[in-house]
Amino acid sequence: MTTLRRRSLLTAGAALCAPALPRAQGQARLLVIGGGFGGASAASFACRSYPWLDVTLVEPQPRLITCPYGNLVIAGERRIEEITHGYDGLRARGVRVVQDWAEDVDPVARRVRLRGGDALPYDRLILSPGIAIRFGAIDGYDEAASGTMPHAWIAGDGAQMLLLRRQLEAMPDGGVVGLAIPANPFRCPPGPYERISMIAHYLKRHKPRSKILALDAKDSFSKQALFQDGWTALYPGMIEWVPLAGDGRVVRVDVREGVLETEFGTRHRVDVGNVIPPQSAARIATAAGLTDRTGWVTVDTRTFEARAAPGVHVIGDANIPGPMPKSGFVANSTAKQAVASAAALLRGEAAPEGVYFNTCYSHVGAEFGISVVNIFRPSADGTGIVEVPNSGGVSPRGNLPEQRRLEAGHADDWYRSITADMFR
Repeated sequence: MTTLRRRSLLTAGAALCAPALPRAQGQARLLVIGGGFGGASAASFACRSYPWLDVTLVEPQPRLITCPYGNLVIAGERRIEEITHGYDGLRARGVRVVQDWAEDVDPVARRVRLRGGDALPYDRLILSPGIAIRFGAIDGYDEAASGTMPHAWIAGDGAQMLLLRRQLEAMPDGGVVGLAIPANPFRCPPGPYERISMIAHYLKRHKPRSKILALDAKDSFSKQALFQDGWTALYPGMIEWVPLAGDGRVVRVDVREGVLETEFGTRHRVDVGNVIPPQSAARIATAAGLTDRTGWVTVDTRTFEARAAPGVHVIGDANIPGPMPKSGFVANSTAKQAVASAAALLRGEAAPEGVYFNTCYSHVGAEFGISVVNIFRPSADGTGIVEVPNSGGVSPRGNLPEQRRLEAGHADDWYRSITADMFR
């Protein structure tokens, strides 16, 4: 497929799907599980590009509260309503939206069992279930503990996000906010550091004597130099980042005492604790036997078809395709490749050549944005992902206030654009 044809395929216009009910003769059934960045992008793109597909989206939440821009909600820079999106736009396109939990996948019978009792057949399945928090991976941190020390890493109904915000508001000036940050891989690699930045932004305005203690289970992180430059410029003396080599890995929490304990027994007392635990693919991926010993789903990186289940394409944060980050932009980009591959395979054709894009903006302050851009391709045998040489990069370093202001605006434009692509 030529570059021009591929671009045309991935940006096809707004033709409606064939009516979802009743299913027209000859329509193939594309079932999408999960209505986040991957799943909503897949359903929308399938309708725009393949009107001969009968598209059903299964999502338990009536609306999506996005993790991107959630850190700005925590900092009081956005209202939660501004990052909440409904599925009416997809319904208007012809997507059948089923509000229920998908409980299990039978890849032999090609059916998905729902919690409500229905079983939905499919010809091809796009599985975009997101992540599961590995409760118990940190001693003392279970689901009950997250009601005291929120993770706020799965948006869900927004409760965790808003809990952390209320705790910051209630904390006395001079208090300590402690974060526990996991080792790779996890959802949104720059996310904890944007969160540190936006919490610092809130504290600087409202509780300037307060401190942030970031305990990290690794020695380096995404866009590290840019974040740390921003912390020095905007929040001098407020943020202490402790890497793995400095005893930064949290292994135990005591929510009653408000203590984060690290690997070598150091106990840090905090006023507000934000524990971001290790993660894995969501429960349905494990229940269906799709995950490997890492807890993630291994896929053919040319089509995103699960190695363990032909006909099931796993996209978004649940898979582990090499160096590509678990970002919203990657979920959107790979959703389109998975749908295009599913459509081609349903017609007995070869899947199109894959090119995957990542653009990730982070806010360090209200008008201080930074970014990273990458382009990836699958390896020839579909077992890995390679970054295209000289294809990306990060924001330049230095005292560049206008650059930072513009990038903060570009981040806002990116969010509006990608959510429009997903939901309209």
